[in-house]
Amino acid sequence: MTRSEAGRPARLFDLSQGRNLLGVLFLLPAAVFLLVFLTYPLGLGVWLAFTDARIGRAGVFIGLDNYVSLWGDHVFWLSVFNTVLYTVAASILKFALGLWLALILNEHLPFKAFFRAIVLLPWVVPTVLSAIAFWWIFDAQFSIISWLLIKIGLIETPINFLGDSTNARASVIAANVWRGIPFVAISLLAGLQTIPQSLHEAATLDGASGWQRFHHITLPMLTPIIAVVMTFSVLFTFTDFQLIYVLTRGGPLNATHLMATLSFQRAIPGGHLGEGAAIAVAMIPFLLAAILFSYFGLQRRRWQQGGAD
Repeated sequence: MTRSEAGRPARLFDLSQGRNLLGVLFLLPAAVFLLVFLTYPLGLGVWLAFTDARIGRAGVFIGLDNYVSLWGDHVFWLSVFNTVLYTVAASILKFALGLWLALILNEHLPFKAFFRAIVLLPWVVPTVLSAIAFWWIFDAQFSIISWLLIKIGLIETPINFLGDSTNARASVIAANVWRGIPFVAISLLAGLQTIPQSLHEAATLDGASGWQRFHHITLPMLTPIIAVVMTFSVLFTFTDFQLIYVLTRGGPLNATHLMATLSFQRAIPGGHLGEGAAIAVAMIPFLLAAILFSYFGLQRRRWQQGGAD
């Protein structure tokens, strides 16, 4: 072995080490950003949850007193119920309608690019602006939905969308679904376009129906994408604040209070920072469950590895 051949592995090792160092340097600003704007607020929130801090007063450590108080708070448990109902109902509807819309947009349609741009509009419009629009649509006296139904003859008096507990829950879910469908639809559409068309053609030649092609080809190959999309959808829905706060502020009679809105109400207008932080920290197990759902969903990659996990 010559001297140059003997020195080659050493040079390659030095180059590899240099690239690793360069990668660390590029990641350092992002790590600092996450540490300052994510880790510190999270840690501060966890600490405040164990104190009796109020606005203008630092507070002292009180252990689990805030959580014991929440355990017997019926408004808190109502907000947990509302949050779970809101998240499950809205996520299922967004997935079903988003998948249906993605399948339509994946077909050969005229002006397909235009329709895809239109679909994105609810997602790019600011949340507060969307909430104000729905606040007008659901107005007890001037609702355009009530006006239309009265003109058709289906109802005689305007519907109290946001003043009735059941109607208010359904209304905020409908608003969230309208806003969240574009994210699901466009993400699943991107996944549909990665599926080889030859698989569908071969299945068609074998006599497979449209449902069989969807069930045995489309759905299995979309599973990893569905896991990621639905995880983000659940996270966005579970932590929703702006839409609820602008539309109902948690009313009527706390019927639409989510854990996020109740946490804000107790901490800022109510002044009980410790109690509000405890409610926010109580959301973490639910968020971790959504992340675990994504992780285990991503493990189902048999379609990529010839049947092996």
